[in-house]
Amino acid sequence: MAIQLTESATRHVKSMLANKTGSLGLRLGTRKSGCTGFAYVVDYAEEIEDEDLVFESHGVKLIVNSNSLPMLDGMTIDYVKMNMLNEGFDFINPNIKESCGCGESFSV
Repeated sequence: MAIQLTESATRHVKSMLANKTGSLGLRLGTRKSGCTGFAYVVDYAEEIEDEDLVFESHGVKLIVNSNSLPMLDGMTIDYVKMNMLNEGFDFINPNIKESCGCGESFSV
């Protein structure tokens, strides 16, 4: 089981974490949402809970709740600039069976 960051995502996350005092890493998860079932949750991790699993990619700790892991296992996270105004994380998830038209939610 693994989750990894691309070099572009690593640079962005390290920059984010450097500006947030007390952050241990990046927290990744899922929540029920949207028309196809689930949405990604990305936040700073300020603590590691008993049910969390910790991965490391390019020196960045990725903290994942064990309930979300089956939906995220094998995922690669990239950070892309879509155009001059939009940039953000791109979740390359091999577990997705379907996603909504706007790209905000997915099902596994």
